[in-house]
Amino acid sequence: MVENTKKRKRNPVEQPNQTIVKRGVIDANWQKLLKLTSAMEKVSEKPKVDTKKETFTGTFRRDRKKKNTEQSRVEDIGKLDLNCTTITENTSKDLQNDKNNKLTKFIAMDCEMVGIGYNGDDHMIARVSLVNKFGDCIYDKFVKAREEVVDYRTSVSGVRKEDLLNGEDFTTVQKEVSEILKGRILVGHSLKTDLSVLFLSHAKKNIRDTSKYKPFRKITKGSTPSLKRLAKEILGIDIQHGEHSSVEDARATMQLYCTVAKQWEKMLSEKKGYSRKFVET
Repeated sequence: MVENTKKRKRNPVEQPNQTIVKRGVIDANWQKLLKLTSAMEKVSEKPKVDTKKETFTGTFRRDRKKKNTEQSRVEDIGKLDLNCTTITENTSKDLQNDKNNKLTKFIAMDCEMVGIGYNGDDHMIARVSLVNKFGDCIYDKFVKAREEVVDYRTSVSGVRKEDLLNGEDFTTVQKEVSEILKGRILVGHSLKTDLSVLFLSHAKKNIRDTSKYKPFRKITKGSTPSLKRLAKEILGIDIQHGEHSSVEDARATMQLYCTVAKQWEKMLSEKKGYSRKFVET
């Protein structure tokens, strides 16, 4: 056999899954890879922040929210009926009064009288005031006249005709005061007169009359001291300038009692029939 001297052209060995690459053309897989890489880079990139644009932090959002809330409240209040606002204010005042004007075991009372009868020498109740142990006024009412008033004693009592015309009925006042004083310690100055014009009685062991307290009577060398003098000598305050106020006098009486309450109750506890539970320690 004669050997063919011409070189045979070698065809490339065909390999499976191999594509022919032409000059200037990118492999299809390479294109897919580039697309995938580009997409990943876009995702990983942080969005550029425009420094010129106004940004808001949490604090500013809260301030903005607070401002909007306050504005909406102002608008809502503006829409409310004025009567509702008045009722709300009155309700809050009533609640405060209920808190302050509470009943205590010790109640001070003082009354203002007007003159009736011949020459106006007889007494008739015109005003009654009650204060608790803290000096808060818990009751203060004028009383309608049941007889012809001869002397209103305005320069001293501070009572005028119109006060009695607009006052409460005597029976109502008497009942209300009686209910308040029931079971309580009554403090006052010359309480016999005040109770008599109210046609009320009170247990002797539950009465603290500053006009009869012996240490106070030493100031006037045994005679009955006036409330004005006791307030000046013991409390250092001036009361009863011109027209009297039963509320002011009741407060002064309670203050006088509180200054000597421990000694007073201790002295009473030694007497038969008085309870020791009111002695302050």
